[in-house]
Amino acid sequence: MYKILFSSVSKKFVMAVAGLFLILFLPVHLTINLMLLKSDPLPFNRAAHFMASFPVIKVFEVILFITLIVHIFYGIWLQIQNWRARPVKYASGQKSETSSFSRFMIWTGLTVLIFLIIHFFNFFFIKLGIVEGNPEDFYSVAHELFKIPAYNYIYLACFLLLGFHLHHAFSSAFQTLGLNHRIWTPVIKVLAWVYSIAIPAGFATIAIVLWQLK
Repeated sequence: MYKILFSSVSKKFVMAVAGLFLILFLPVHLTINLMLLKSDPLPFNRAAHFMASFPVIKVFEVILFITLIVHIFYGIWLQIQNWRARPVKYASGQKSETSSFSRFMIWTGLTVLIFLIIHFFNFFFIKLGIVEGNPEDFYSVAHELFKIPAYNYIYLACFLLLGFHLHHAFSSAFQTLGLNHRIWTPVIKVLAWVYSIAIPAGFATIAIVLWQLK
């Protein structure tokens, strides 16, 4: 039973399910953040308040955090196992059949993790009362942050790397779950490209527009 639950296949399966849950969350988050482009702060602040106070959303928030932790933990664990399984670099002239996206998943993932820590510090920790700020006016908090050039550079770089991470994660998650099909697999690959470009581009657009408003 232990081998079944903690085998590489099981960890990949759990990480794939967790990854798909996070993939579904990002469009929702982007839709709310697009309200930052409005001149009226009320719609965004109302949406942020609803997300922070509605009981069902709070339950999903807990699930999201658990999912995020599981995804990060298993991702690091699997990468360490891969490194231990291949301690010697490939001989000259030999190349791994693994795609470039796959080989750099751990590094793009860690970059996204660093960004999430910064993001939580600037927003989520305000809601918890750990960091000073007005949890009822995240609109102003966001606009002030995006006036800082360094924050924008970090934000844009992280979302560029997130695009690479999402591209591989989107298609590989379906493959891990065994959802391979001669018709649907090419469709999923196209959707992976569209998703991995559209989502980071949407967040990046918000950052750039707010930056120019200064």
